[in-house]
Amino acid sequence: MATGVIVELQRNSPNWAKVVGDIVRIEKKIFPKHESLARSFDDELKKKNSGLLYTQVGTDIAGYVMYYWPSSLCACITKLAVKENYRGQGHGEKLLKAAVQKCRTRNAHRISLHVDPTRTPAMQLYKKLGFQVDTLVEGYYSSDRNAYRMYLDFDME
Repeated sequence: MATGVIVELQRNSPNWAKVVGDIVRIEKKIFPKHESLARSFDDELKKKNSGLLYTQVGTDIAGYVMYYWPSSLCACITKLAVKENYRGQGHGEKLLKAAVQKCRTRNAHRISLHVDPTRTPAMQLYKKLGFQVDTLVEGYYSSDRNAYRMYLDFDME
């Protein structure tokens, strides 16, 4: 099971540059160039209402999740990635649960995300945590790669 510490990246953190550098390297390795936020990472994180959590195992960053809440009602998971050598150990699940919790503290009623239907482990993880497929978005990633839009609704008391 995952034995990493989940850390929220703080703008004024003394290790900001190192953490962002490590995350950009993971991003470049995992995502095709046109899907990677590597070049615009700093800009993404400067957006109001956005956050990033990462899992640290020793001095190594095992994975990260980015999210934002454009309105008080909905939030979006924009990225979730785990380094290959840390996959299958529960890091993705821990990160996703932590991001969902962060969004809940913002009183979001719904969290949405997009996922490549061929990424079976990701699909299984989202479904395990209660996300449901909303619709297929054709050409979301590129002309020949679609995405499922998935969502998780919270019961509001």
